[in-house]
Amino acid sequence: MHEEDEVSGRVTLATVAKEAGVSMPTVSKVLNGRSDVSRATRAKVERLLDAHGYRRRAQPSSRSPLIEIVFHELESIWAMELIRGVENVAKDNRATVVLTESGTRHTPAPEWLPGVLQRRPLGVVLVFSTLPEDIKRQLRAAAIPFVVIDPAGDPDPDVPSVGSANWAGGLAATRHLTDLGHERVAIITGPEDMLCSLARLDGYRSAMAMAGLTPDPHLMRFGDFHVQSGFEHAMDLLKGPDRPTAIFAGSDLQALGVLEATRVTGLRVPEDLSVVGYDDVPLAQWSSPPLTTVHQPLRHMAEEASRMLLRPDDPGTAAQRIELATHLVVRQSTARYEGA
Repeated sequence: MHEEDEVSGRVTLATVAKEAGVSMPTVSKVLNGRSDVSRATRAKVERLLDAHGYRRRAQPSSRSPLIEIVFHELESIWAMELIRGVENVAKDNRATVVLTESGTRHTPAPEWLPGVLQRRPLGVVLVFSTLPEDIKRQLRAAAIPFVVIDPAGDPDPDVPSVGSANWAGGLAATRHLTDLGHERVAIITGPEDMLCSLARLDGYRSAMAMAGLTPDPHLMRFGDFHVQSGFEHAMDLLKGPDRPTAIFAGSDLQALGVLEATRVTGLRVPEDLSVVGYDDVPLAQWSSPPLTTVHQPLRHMAEEASRMLLRPDDPGTAAQRIELATHLVVRQSTARYEGA
């Protein structure tokens, strides 16, 4: 069967070259991400490779002992937790981790692709909400396995991915506050175009409904998961007499911004305002006061994604979705509401 597959692969490549009206070396250049091929020719060859179902057979000797992880930004402590998870698995498999910053939070930039095709790593962990079809097609044709750590919660069905239970996390955070007697609970979630932000918001709404409360639209805000966003929204929420008595921030970084806003406005946490974060990054336990937060298993998510890369021949991996549980970690930034 192995020999037949190999012969079939060679015939397919020859067929692709003939149908595209190009030479075999040109097809090889496309497969290897070489830049000396015109865009039109590359697109034609890629379409034919995909139509013929061509998949390069990975040769162990041709693969670099690398696991590449790609972010749109490397600034946050959130990213560091994912890097540590990938490093744990890489170390066990005598591989090196390559870090790449590229694109937007939705997808890597096209310029990233030629480099990874030349590096030929063992696999790629992508921290994006989706992947363009041409990137998926070229990675598969080059036998480079990839897994998405999906922050948005809406992976393409043909992409292996690892995520977490965002709705349940939002529900747990808000129920904790309503169980403490808070009725004016605000939320500062993430970007409006990311499903994880919407899922946490839906969890918040469900918890409010379970407590018999109707959320005030003024108390529902979309941020960007960063400190400044939490600070600015909290400053706006805390001005005026009808302020919230609790804020659920959609990330620990935003929660740190909320804590700073309470300090600036002369309020105390948790005496005047209860605050819940999300992610449970290591810094959360060292904030002042230590932050009650939803533990998102970022390091475990990265470890699972890396393990999926290293077993690409497992038929269950092709479009596997792993969703890990979240849970509430109660510290000292929340307290029972005692009334005005």
